[in-house]
This record gives sequence, structure tokens and C-alpha cells, in this order.
Amino acid sequence: MLDRLPQLVNADAVLRYRGRGLNTTFLVAVGAQEWLLHIDDGKVARVEKGPFRMPTYSFALRGGEEGWMRFWQAVPPPYYQDLFGLMRQGELRAEGDLRQFWARVMYVKGVLGALRGQAGAA
Repeated sequence: MLDRLPQLVNADAVLRYRGRGLNTTFLVAVGAQEWLLHIDDGKVARVEKGPFRMPTYSFALRGGEEGWMRFWQAVPPPYYQDLFGLMRQGELRAEGDLRQFWARVMYVKGVLGALRGQAGAA
């Protein structure tokens, strides 16, 4: 699932440009499954699949599997088209150093939206 992100994101010149200068690691939780996304100058350098004992990350986006599956549909239903819609529905929470998240929110939304419409995203 999220292991496809390096190919999808790194092939998108606009998204890479949006993430230029960003060097961080963030966690995405889909239900009980966790993934660490390592970002190097706007490219997804690597994706690690958990479980993790003590992961190191800047910020985390934790959501239920059902909410993420709706978000990743080719045409998501209302309130599931955006990360903030997921938050409003109580399907997603952000934690950690949210300054990094807010500083690059459009990039993060683009990275996670890259899986939209991918068959079997989860």
C-alpha cells in the first residue's frame, strides 16, 4: 500500500517541487498498521512498514482503516476528499511537531493523495 509512494511521488515533478527542502520522517497509521515515510528534499526516500518499538518521527497522522479507504477512493465521498475532512469526521488525528506538518501541509496532502484511485490502496 504505502510502499508504492516512492514511485508515485518521485515521478511527480510538481509534488517534488512543493516538498523541496523538506527533510523529515513522519508516521502514517492506517488502523493498527503503521508506516514511516522518510522524506529527503521532497522525495520519498524510503517507506518502512511497522510494527515499531520506538519510532522516531516529526509528526504522525493516525486514522482508522475505513476513513483512509474512503480518502483513497478515486472519487471520495463528501468530507473524505481532504485530510481536514477526515479530521472533521473524527477519522484522523495529527500529533507530534505540527509546525512541520502545517508548514508543508500541501505537500503532505499531495503525498497521501497520490494513492487515490490506486487499486487495493490498503
